[in-house]
Amino acid sequence: MKSKKLLVIGLTWPEPTATAAGVRMMQLIEIFKKYEFETIFVSAASKTEHSQDLEAMGIATNHIKLNDASFDALIKELQPDIVLFDRFLTEEQFGWRVSECCPEALRILDSEDLHSLRHSRENCFKKGIPYTEAHWLQDDRTKRELASMLRSDLTLVISSYEMELLQQTARIDASLLWHLPFMYDAISQQNDWPEFEARRDFLFIGGGLHAPNVDAIKHLEQDIWPKILARISNAKCYVYGAYLPDAVTKLHNPKKGFYVRGRARSVSEVMKMARVCLAPLRFGAGIKGKLVDALLNGTPSVTTGIGAEGMHCALDWNGFISETQDDFIDKAIELYTDKTVWQKAQDNGIQIINTLYQKTSLETSLMDRITEVSESLATHREHNIMGRILEHHTVQSTKYLSKWIEEKHKNK
Repeated sequence: MKSKKLLVIGLTWPEPTATAAGVRMMQLIEIFKKYEFETIFVSAASKTEHSQDLEAMGIATNHIKLNDASFDALIKELQPDIVLFDRFLTEEQFGWRVSECCPEALRILDSEDLHSLRHSRENCFKKGIPYTEAHWLQDDRTKRELASMLRSDLTLVISSYEMELLQQTARIDASLLWHLPFMYDAISQQNDWPEFEARRDFLFIGGGLHAPNVDAIKHLEQDIWPKILARISNAKCYVYGAYLPDAVTKLHNPKKGFYVRGRARSVSEVMKMARVCLAPLRFGAGIKGKLVDALLNGTPSVTTGIGAEGMHCALDWNGFISETQDDFIDKAIELYTDKTVWQKAQDNGIQIINTLYQKTSLETSLMDRITEVSESLATHREHNIMGRILEHHTVQSTKYLSKWIEEKHKNK
């Protein structure tokens, strides 16, 4: 029996030790490997020394070019059964080529988080105006991201909040969406986590290439940490993250108990030793990797509504969700000093992971849905009339811009 073939078009090469996006991509790849898909990963980005060694996992890789017909030749040779686009930007660049060269391939978009939502919230925050869903709908990036979803056969959505937003506000048909959060094995109550007394200090972790993280670190150092330190004089706060910019590294100040450490050798190692994870996020989208790591390592957290958004449904949070600075500080101190409150928060975290992020059931339901859509692909596409409209040549601006750039390169 001929094995099925998956082509993954990566926006970047996955770095699971540095970004939540890298973790997400590796989880998806591992699902398809488990179901015996021959997997090929390609990207137009450059690898780094921290990129996952995909070849060592038996995954073929290739570097591709933007706006270049060499991709057409590659995909015609590969003839994949499924093409997975890593975020809407790759679908914009390569979706039309896949559609023309391999029309029978199932096209799946992994939205990662809603980039347009993060972008819209950041714009509102910088302008000092309240974010509304109307701002999101009016954003040009929203129109591009929604168009990409409509052109795709199935879009994987990581956050329950974003599923609701897409269906109720943007009116995307439910048949085109699939809720798929991060996926983990169940946590046993009998684990090897350090106890309350063995842990100390506060922690923030997040990559420096992500604007919400940079803002949160600055906010933490300037507005939150001095007030925590004034009430717990021997406490320390450690900041970890890959690719931290100079604006963050210069905040390192041991005299004030604020330590900027950079890339963590092991996220689990530093998270397990911290007593409380702080995540004062003021904008962003999707599921926050730092808060998932806190759940997985029994580390209670204090965050904002945006931080916990789409992560816990109706379950109690593994700590506190605070919308004001003073409450954030009070709750951080309460978690740090009250063992009973801390242990209840830790138990809540176990419940969240074991209820909402169950790896086996999420994997099975995803593959069942992929099989279902694949077996009725023609009918599925017929029902998606907006997707077919957006594929019509008169609205394919990205296709013809790409062809124009390609011709320009030829004439150099």
